[in-house]
Amino acid sequence: MVPDLRESLSILDNKKEVLHVDQKIDINDVGKVLMKAYHDPKQPVIVMNNVGDSKMPVVANLFTSREKAAIYFGTTEDKLFDKLNHGLANPIKPKVIENPECQEEVITTNIDLEKLPIPKYSPDDGGRYITPGITISKDPETGAYDMGHYRYELLGGNKLSFLAQSFHRFGINIQKAKAKGLKCEAAIILGYEPALGFAAQAKSSNPDDYEVAGGLYGEPLQLAKAKTIDLLVPARAEMVLELEIDYNTLVNEGPLGEYTGYYTPASQKPVAIVKAITQRKNPMMQALLTGKPSPITENHVLKQIPFEAVMLGDLKSKFPTVTDLTIPPFGGVQAAVIFSMKPQFAGQAKEAILHVLGSFVAPKYAIAVDPDINVHDMDDVMWALSFRVKADRDIFTIPDTQRVPLDPSSHEGRSEAQTDTKTAVGVDATIPVGIKYPEVADVPGWKDFDVPGLDVGEGK
Repeated sequence: MVPDLRESLSILDNKKEVLHVDQKIDINDVGKVLMKAYHDPKQPVIVMNNVGDSKMPVVANLFTSREKAAIYFGTTEDKLFDKLNHGLANPIKPKVIENPECQEEVITTNIDLEKLPIPKYSPDDGGRYITPGITISKDPETGAYDMGHYRYELLGGNKLSFLAQSFHRFGINIQKAKAKGLKCEAAIILGYEPALGFAAQAKSSNPDDYEVAGGLYGEPLQLAKAKTIDLLVPARAEMVLELEIDYNTLVNEGPLGEYTGYYTPASQKPVAIVKAITQRKNPMMQALLTGKPSPITENHVLKQIPFEAVMLGDLKSKFPTVTDLTIPPFGGVQAAVIFSMKPQFAGQAKEAILHVLGSFVAPKYAIAVDPDINVHDMDDVMWALSFRVKADRDIFTIPDTQRVPLDPSSHEGRSEAQTDTKTAVGVDATIPVGIKYPEVADVPGWKDFDVPGLDVGEGK
């Protein structure tokens, strides 16, 4: 069975990959701890045992590497993408269970979210934020379940404001329910099995994310009936916040540092009322800091692994000579896609670039390079751009398209009506088909030549 949060921590603890922080951490200093952890080359999982006035442990840094993701999915790094793509092609229906762990304790009165160790990550944030939670909502027309990561700002008592844009599935479900005169109910899942975090970011043609998660797990996702709302929720979570959306109230939400590395400004957003908190005995809280991807944050890895798996599988199915792909964190795991391929005829690389620009990622930049270029090495990529690209021949633009939603380079990066369009850029940095290029200057055999005292490790 896919390990839950506690089992995952035990596995990683045995590998010496968990740092237990017992010192007192102010609720406003959690962001400092996480930023420090991101700069640590070991990227340990962090368990803070003494945050604010709460004795509830706060867990973070769960999603920082492919190695950890492989552990959560019960596979190895080299087989991770194959497992994910196989799972996406073979969804499994969920299983509803009784007496779930996530409902060992149920709170329906005197709910005060401020008692929970929910951080204010930076002094410039609008308030304290739930950032790692998976929001569960249901399409009122089809009954299909959506899972997604959305941000929630504490308003006091049992109220939250949140950001769900009109094109997000959660936003669409809210609009549909309101138009039908129905209540819109949702749930925030915290302390979920880490594999579910990656599953919530996976893109699939299957409209039901619970079935998608089951496919990725290779087994049915365990669900339970919520206590106060008409939803099924993941049964093995540490905590579930059961919500009802208030259609009639708008409040200022934000600012918050986002995946672009910039703050999104405050704006009027809806309110969610927490009707119940269900939880395990002695539950754990989750935290997740996002912001400028330098160094990489776990928010970026959380998106990068499923995005790359899906995009690479899709691209290879249509262009078989594609060899590798990256959706790098420096672009917020959206603004840039770089892939390698060996074009079989003139114009094929541009066709592949157009396919990438039209994909679910919708990047601003799509760059094709030859297979001899390491797409994960930006020095190598920039070398290809510097000496294999003739700008008037190999660079093209497509104006007035929808790209990165929170991109601050276009109308401050925010528009509920999504009227702020961007320009997509394609760069063909492959050697033109039929053109004889000079040989690459190299020294054959240097990697295997033994010189005591010199070690290049796993570098170039």
